[in-house]
Amino acid sequence: MTPETGRTDLVALAAEELGELVRGTRYVLFDFDGPICRLFAGYPASRIAEEQVEWLRAHGRVNLLTTEELRSPDPHWVLSSLAARQPGIDLVLDLEEHLTQCELRAAGGAWPTPYADALIRTWVAVGTQLAIVTNNSARTAEEYLKGRDLLSCFAPHIYGRTGELDLLKPHPYTLHRALRAMGAAPEDTLMIGDSSTDHAAARTAGVPFLGYASSDSAIRRMRDAGVPERDILLSLEPLLKAVKGS
Repeated sequence: MTPETGRTDLVALAAEELGELVRGTRYVLFDFDGPICRLFAGYPASRIAEEQVEWLRAHGRVNLLTTEELRSPDPHWVLSSLAARQPGIDLVLDLEEHLTQCELRAAGGAWPTPYADALIRTWVAVGTQLAIVTNNSARTAEEYLKGRDLLSCFAPHIYGRTGELDLLKPHPYTLHRALRAMGAAPEDTLMIGDSSTDHAAARTAGVPFLGYASSDSAIRRMRDAGVPERDILLSLEPLLKAVKGS
């Protein structure tokens, strides 16, 4: 099977079940970076990770990072790892704010995920309630959505990173916040995410999950995380069609 053949099969397999899934869904929880946009398209996360190291160096605290963290291209992982070792110190909160400012800069150059805008608007039009549950800052999600005229589709249900960094996904904290605020039962809810942490959080919260994977490597990560092939979408277009037909 070629990658392209595999992709076609995956999309077709998911599409057969999407109509029934959509008809049973009253609430949708979106991860932000991935299913809604490519947040770091114009301002790579790897560059932010380098700036994070420089920020710590400028504050005389770069020694707090391990060798692996110094080389990591993932600023979110570095922040959460540091917070786990140094809980509650002001430096971690300052570093979280530094990351938020970087994300806000990135939001200006983010690329919309194909079909995401139309999917969001269509789902709202048919009466489905939407929320965002993200490890990014809620301020970042709000800034991006405002620029796409989508903020009203989600507000006030945008739940992002807080100073309690041990509650980031895969912890289901943001999902539970969204469910409580919307009065949503997990079985009436669907989560759309693009990472193993999204899948783990949804599973813990008892929420059905659809994985969005835009590349072969993303498909492999989803499979490795235990996401069944039928629950992996390679495009949001089939989901949009299912919502339009619901």
